[in-house]
Order: sequence, then structure tokens, then C-alpha cells
Amino acid sequence: MESRRPPLAPVYRTLPEYVRHWAETTPDRRAFTFVDHPSPGSRGVHRTLTWQRLDVRVRALAARLSEQAEPGARVALLCPQGTEYVTGFLAALAAGLVAVPLYPPGLPGHGDRLVGVLADARPAAVLTTSRALEGVRDLCERTGVPVLAVDQVPDATPQSRQPPAPDAASTAYLQYTSGSTRAPAGVEITHANVVANARQALAAYGADTHPVTCVGWLPLYHDMGLVLSVAAPVVRGLLSVVMDPAAFLHEPARWLRLLGAHPRALSAAPNFAYDYCASAVTEAQRAELRLDGVAALINGSEPVRPGTADRFHAAFAAQGLPAGAHCPSYGLAEATVFVSAARPGEPVARFALDRDALASGKALPARPDDPRAVLVAGCGTPAGQRVRIVDPFSFAVPAEGEVGEIWVQGPNVGRGYWNNEPQTRRVFGATISEDEGHDECAADRWLRTGDLGTVLEGQLIVTGRLKDLIVVDGRNHYPQDVEATVQEADPAVRRDRLAAFAVPDGAGERVVVVAEHARALSLADIDVPALVRAVRAAVSVRHGLRLADVVLVAPGAVPRTSSGKVSRALTRARYLEGAYGAESAG
Repeated sequence: MESRRPPLAPVYRTLPEYVRHWAETTPDRRAFTFVDHPSPGSRGVHRTLTWQRLDVRVRALAARLSEQAEPGARVALLCPQGTEYVTGFLAALAAGLVAVPLYPPGLPGHGDRLVGVLADARPAAVLTTSRALEGVRDLCERTGVPVLAVDQVPDATPQSRQPPAPDAASTAYLQYTSGSTRAPAGVEITHANVVANARQALAAYGADTHPVTCVGWLPLYHDMGLVLSVAAPVVRGLLSVVMDPAAFLHEPARWLRLLGAHPRALSAAPNFAYDYCASAVTEAQRAELRLDGVAALINGSEPVRPGTADRFHAAFAAQGLPAGAHCPSYGLAEATVFVSAARPGEPVARFALDRDALASGKALPARPDDPRAVLVAGCGTPAGQRVRIVDPFSFAVPAEGEVGEIWVQGPNVGRGYWNNEPQTRRVFGATISEDEGHDECAADRWLRTGDLGTVLEGQLIVTGRLKDLIVVDGRNHYPQDVEATVQEADPAVRRDRLAAFAVPDGAGERVVVVAEHARALSLADIDVPALVRAVRAAVSVRHGLRLADVVLVAPGAVPRTSSGKVSRALTRARYLEGAYGAESAG
């Protein structure tokens, strides 16, 4: 009979060492389960690896990879979501190679990015599965890079040659950033970084002392999916239950069923997913759910909206969803992923800020019922690391309550960008001006996140991206704030599928919004001039901002990053290229 409580986790330096430990001490415990949904009506087919079986597969593939590539070479993972992805990732690390978590060809809208990342990473080998083998071979045909199918490598034998254990300070994998504000760049994450961040996340969400089940649908090539569904369970010896993102998008109730089926479920999703569940899960589906055992639901997208947590809880309170389960969090790939988190069991910290003051860089309180107030959620406190708010231009620490750039320092901060030393020095080697003249050691170096925020009542508040900031007539406007106003102005605007940005004109900058219309409607069903008038009026009243153009486009026309965020930079580029010229504009 399987005990639900794993033994206390020892302290190891690398993920493969943890795999070996759990295989030796708890060989028959379940390690990873992939829940496949092969047909639209499927309720899930479970495929499980025990810790012993995982260790056998990891050692077999590591031995094969060590024959294929020298230590330190890159190995690209182009596997579909599943246990083969987990095995391939851990095997690359065990072989002393550098994993490059990616996805098979065919992901809509991301073919060019995949080709670009492969050209940048220059892998010595590519891992995939039998199911995706043909498409991956076609993609890699010109490069001559060998392609291995994880599920075709035979099991390890006691005589299998095992590579030496990797050094904790060496690079474990390249986490390519999603490219929402710039071209994709590979962050070098060391073995020590990922183990540290897994332990930080486990402590932040109470999983270091209480057993949980990690349940996720986020793609394993995404930083949060990789750490929460692979690294953290490996470090703590927890069961990780994974499903495909497409299965969630097709029927979000599948995720909720898995949350209810596993004790003390810990999961993560971007803000839109909680709104999607609240609106798309039917009454019949809700009736069969029991969510009273959920330990924590991480909301780690940008921005985290208090109203989303309210709608999600209202939708599933009758199913027993704990009031304190929602945990707004903040992180980024350059810090492995997790930086700051609200703790489970606490109500969402919410703040109403004066919009005019925020536009001038000050976080001043406002009445929550003031229509010009900005409502934001607190993202908790740092998870085993240091966070400072710094003026992005003077590098000085501003007064309390002033908005600045979020800087981070901790054992989870990556080594830098692969093959980009100038950008590494600029982003990973920042120094606070008050510290000038101190010993120039690594401990004085900070990571510049490029995100703006402040600290109120001990809570980290994230206000937006520095590069996305819209500046008109000397006033700052946060695009996500404008986008929230636009999507509330007319129900025909599809939630979280729009982008606000500035474009140059002769006198300065003008502001444009490109928004998808709701899937249930066609353009012929929409009074576009009336929608544009409503949007312009709402933005004018709430932000004192004139929209130069409002473009309504078909569902799917607003580009997103590989992690699902709207890419404002790419939307802006397509707008300037005239790609939306045939759509409805006003």
C-alpha cells in the first residue's frame, strides 16, 4: 500500500541525484503520470512511471546520449507533452549535457521561432518520440543533427556505461525566453539554480513540510511548467500529474477533475485560464467536481487581476474550493522561474491605486469604487531571495511607494544569456548606485527583470513591463491597464486577446489597440463602429488617452508567445507592416 507522505528530501546538488535517491528508497512509488485524452470525449488515459522505472529510463537514455555528444553539448527536446519529455530532460542532465526544452514542429504560429532557437542553440542531438519522429527529422534534415526517439532506446542494463555526475555549477539547460518583448534568448540555468528554485517554490507553497500532488497542464518547455511539474516533484519525491495544454483548452473541466482527484493538489496557470474555467465549465461539469482538497493554485501571469480570483472562486465555491487557494505569484525565466509568491491559506492581497499618481511613478491609494482606480493584486513576498525596487535610469533605490524596476538576487538567478555576453553583463550584472565603491564581488550583482513594480505593505506589486510602457505627452500608461478597459467596454471583445501599444507619428507617439472579437461572433454580427466608439470613450474617460486606431481582428490573429502571453511587440510589428489592413478598423 502506497503511503501518501514521501520521506523527507535529502539535499543533493542535481536533479539526476534526486531521481536515483527516490529510485533506491521508494522504488514503487508513482513519480510521473501523463493523462492522455486521445478523443474529444475522453476522460483521460493514465500512463505512469514509478521512481524505479523513471531511473531505468533516465540511465538508459543518458548512456545513449553520452555516446552521441560530449559533455556540455546541447540536446534539444522536441517531444510532445508526456513522460518521454520528462525522461529526455532528466537524461540530458544526467549525461552532463545541456538540455534545450522546446516543442515538436507544428505548434501554430511558432515555426519560425523554433527554427531560430535551433539555429542559436546548435544542438549536437535532438530528442523526440516515435509519434513526432517524422516531422522532427524533416525539420532537422538540412542540419544533419542526429534525431533520437526516446521511446525507441532500450532499457538500461547493469552494465550500461554511466556518465560522471554533472557539476552543480555547470549549465543544466537553456530556458529560451518567450520573446514577448524581444527576440528569444537562451537563459543558462545551472544545476544549482534549478534545485534552489525548486526548493524555494516548495517552501513558498507549503510543499516542503506537507505532501502535495503537482497537477499541471502548462507546457513542459515553459519555465513554470518545467519547474513545477518536473523539478519540484523530483526534489521532494512527489507525484506529478501532467496533461496536454491542448486537452485543457478543448475542455477546461479536465484540469479541474484532476485537481479534485488528487490529494492536496498544487497547480499553476496564467490569469486567462482561471477566467476561462469560470466561463466555460458547464453546470453539469461543475456538479461532479470536488475541489475541497486543493492546496494551492498559482496565478503567475502578467498581470494578476483580483477580479479573476473572485470570479474563479465564485464559480467553484460550491464545489468546496478553499477561499485561500489562489496564490498570485511573480517570476521570470532569468530567475529560473519563481521569485515572489503569496502563501496558501491567505486572502488575495488587493490594492486600489490612483491612476494619475501611478502614471507619474507613485503608488498612492485610491477608493476601490473610484472608476479611475487601478485594482492590482499583491504577489506576496520573495521566495528565498532578495528583491529590490530600483530606478531603472539612475540605479538608485527610490522612496517607499515609488514605482521602479524590480531587481532580484539569489541562488536561483541564471548564469546569463547563451552566447550573448554584452546582454548578460547588462541584465545579470547590475549594481545599485548606493553600492558603488563596495567590493565588486558576485554578491553585489543583481538581475534586472525589465518589470516595473513597487512594494506595499510588504507585498510585491507588479505594474507592468518597462519596454511595453506607453508614454504620451510625458505620462506613463500601462498597456495591460488600457487593455482591461477595452475588454470591459464591449462584450464582443475577446478577453485577454488584445494588445495596446504606441506607434510613432510626426508629433510623438499615438496609441493603437488591436483586439480579437469573441469566438461566438462573426464580424457581420458586430456593430463595429459602435464598438469602436464605446472603446474610445471608455479609454478616454478612464485614462485620459485618445486612441488613434482600434482594429478588430479574427480570433487567433493577435500573436502570442510560446507560453501563451500576447506578444505586444509582434502585434505592433504586424500593425506597422499593414498586416491588419483588411480587418475592421476605426
